[in-house]
Amino acid sequence: MSEPIYVVSGLPRSGTSMMMRMLDAGGLDVVVDNIRTADDDNPRGYYEFEAVKKVAEDKSWLPGAQGKVVKMISMLLQHLPAEYPYKIIFMERRIEEVLASQAKMLGRRNETGSDVDDATMAGMFGKHVKQTRAWIEAQPNIDVVYIPYGDTVKDPAGTADLLDDFIDQNLDTTAMIEAVDPSLHRNRQ
Repeated sequence: MSEPIYVVSGLPRSGTSMMMRMLDAGGLDVVVDNIRTADDDNPRGYYEFEAVKKVAEDKSWLPGAQGKVVKMISMLLQHLPAEYPYKIIFMERRIEEVLASQAKMLGRRNETGSDVDDATMAGMFGKHVKQTRAWIEAQPNIDVVYIPYGDTVKDPAGTADLLDDFIDQNLDTTAMIEAVDPSLHRNRQ
């Protein structure tokens, strides 16, 4: 069987960039294009690869991602073809914190969000996460670990050890721990 593609996923603003930084520091090859640069919302970078956003139409980048880690929002996971094995690191963050983080990011950019109120959006996100978890669990080619964002900020060593076991590639857990910046856990609820 081919090498797995490691996928860091979750809702937008759930800590996926922090997780990518941890895995990069730990020694995994990351698939990024650096088109989206660091800013006030992600001062240590976004770790994105633009082609991921078009995975529904173009999967040509997937062979090059084998054995590497790529970031993908949870809304795109169901477009992953079943021909590859995946190890998904799914970031979990309180929905209230996700919404607060998104609102601050949009405010900094002088953009407005959708017309949907926070309570409705929280319900939609909650339903989406539940459906996504059910879909992941039903896929025979996917292994998954769920990582709470808040726990990672409080105990990066625990998360680093968990990931070292899950990925099974002798990661540099000391570097992973050092990659976590607790000061970036803003928008606490």
